[in-house]
Amino acid sequence: MTRYDKDPRTGGNAVEVRGLVKHYGATKALDGVDLDVREGTVLGVLGPNGAGKTTLVRVLSTLLQPDSGTASVAGYNVLTQPRQLRRVIGLTGQYASVDEKLSGWENLYMIGRLLDLSRKDARLRSDELLERFSLTDAAKKPAMTYSGGMRRRLDLAASMIGSPSVLFLDEPTTGLDPRTRNEVWDEVQRMVAEGATVLITTQYMEEAEQLANELTVFDQGKVIANGKINELKAKVGGRTLAIRPSDPAELPAMARALSEAGLDGIAGSQAVPDEGVLNVPILSDEQLTAVVGLVAARGFGIAHIGTHLPSLDEVFLAITGQKPTEAQDESTDQVQEAAV
Repeated sequence: MTRYDKDPRTGGNAVEVRGLVKHYGATKALDGVDLDVREGTVLGVLGPNGAGKTTLVRVLSTLLQPDSGTASVAGYNVLTQPRQLRRVIGLTGQYASVDEKLSGWENLYMIGRLLDLSRKDARLRSDELLERFSLTDAAKKPAMTYSGGMRRRLDLAASMIGSPSVLFLDEPTTGLDPRTRNEVWDEVQRMVAEGATVLITTQYMEEAEQLANELTVFDQGKVIANGKINELKAKVGGRTLAIRPSDPAELPAMARALSEAGLDGIAGSQAVPDEGVLNVPILSDEQLTAVVGLVAARGFGIAHIGTHLPSLDEVFLAITGQKPTEAQDESTDQVQEAAV
């Protein structure tokens, strides 16, 4: 099976997880997780340190066995069909795992041959990925001479060499410079356009917005929110209607008019004199229409009006109560990965 095939056993989902549980002593790294990833899409998995993201990836890639629950990837059961499953997935963990004594090209060629690519295809695919990740000049050098960023790029190339149907990326761009990060994003988007499915854990909000079709938020081993980015933004904060009066001096009067009108569900309007804007929290299209209608009925001139959703950082903070960081997991997930 290649990533261009659709397996009828999946029912449209490349990944299906039901009731997944994994304990580390008294700690529940996964606590009854249910999860679906639709074929040909990117699911972004967010969560604070130690939320269970890496444990999920390791279970789905057959590196860990769950204590209970079921999971399938590309139609293969993670417990009963691990050998078949491994042939159709790619995995990049939080740390590069290349053979340091081999050259970059030899690393990729070896993995390609292990995945049953012909000698010709393994050579061509190795050359292609080395070029895409700007490693051609170092292709014949031992990986031990590579910088940390170069090793990371080589590891990412290795996970993609077999054109996997499902690709698991666990914090793939942590520590990479902006140019290399963009190269990774471009390659992920190219693979998805060709039919691959991607599950990516990340703490870069920009990365989630750039790549993910849908998001799942983890906390304490549980899924606490999921949906499309705009759906999650609407759930946690709704929209903000920004109104700029033609005459900045009318800003206080406009704010009073809205306050005194007592429109249903409208509360917390805030005038920003320095910017000449009145910000009004909006939870529905009906509220938006009512506010605009009131402003017009009171004869206020409007220079500009617009709406905006909360940022993904604000969504993360509202859902989990913790700010996203750019650090890699240093708690439960990382400790257990090192121990296994």
